[in-house]
Amino acid sequence: MKNIYERTQMLLGADMLKKIQSKKIIVFGVGGVGSYALEALVRAGIRNVAMVDDDVVEPSDLNRMAAALHSTVGRRKIDAMEERLKDINPEVTIQKLDQRLNTDSISGFSLAQYDYIIDAIDEMPEKLILIETAVKAGVPIISVMNTGNRFDPVKLRIGEIRKASVCTMAKNMKKELAGLGIKQHKILYSIEEPHREEVNDEDPGISSSISFVPAAAGILIAAETVKDLIFTVPGDKLLFGIKKPVQQYRVE
Repeated sequence: MKNIYERTQMLLGADMLKKIQSKKIIVFGVGGVGSYALEALVRAGIRNVAMVDDDVVEPSDLNRMAAALHSTVGRRKIDAMEERLKDINPEVTIQKLDQRLNTDSISGFSLAQYDYIIDAIDEMPEKLILIETAVKAGVPIISVMNTGNRFDPVKLRIGEIRKASVCTMAKNMKKELAGLGIKQHKILYSIEEPHREEVNDEDPGISSSISFVPAAAGILIAAETVKDLIFTVPGDKLLFGIKKPVQQYRVE
């Protein structure tokens, strides 16, 4: 069997691939976005991941979650994702944390041991706890804003939270983060106005979704994570031997 990362090494070079493989990532929230981000990271060469989620696969997850299948409905999301990731690379090291993040549990995650944090949590209070703790620990973090009620993946963006003019969650987060003394924060957001054609009568607040928007968001998050892990110092040797500022490779 050939090396599963043979073509990745052809693109990045052996040194860059080794750098990726040495990193440790933690993903909070293994739903539509988080599951695709995790899968893309492992396929890219990340060998050490942790995932945090206390939910199980529901039938309603089948339209957007990487590991949601009829065979996995009712199973813990982290178990279904572990099985999938191990089937991609049996040598990947996976830490499963069946926990809910809150003010009481945050200290138990030891964020300083990770090289990068992906925040794919749905609720804003938990996101704020995670971001504040990550900033204090000095660990890079990227947060996912709402991808529900969106149809167009081309309208997804990655950038500073101050640039997100359409996303209501981003606007509210920016205000709350400023109150915590955090003025800069990288997020994935959509410039598409949210919409839906029908409302769930049993749960009117539930968001609509479609397969390709959370998946595209997860892929973008994985790409940004890898780029940040590789291009840690402005002026470093970048892809294809081109020397340019790191920001040149960021989606704005």
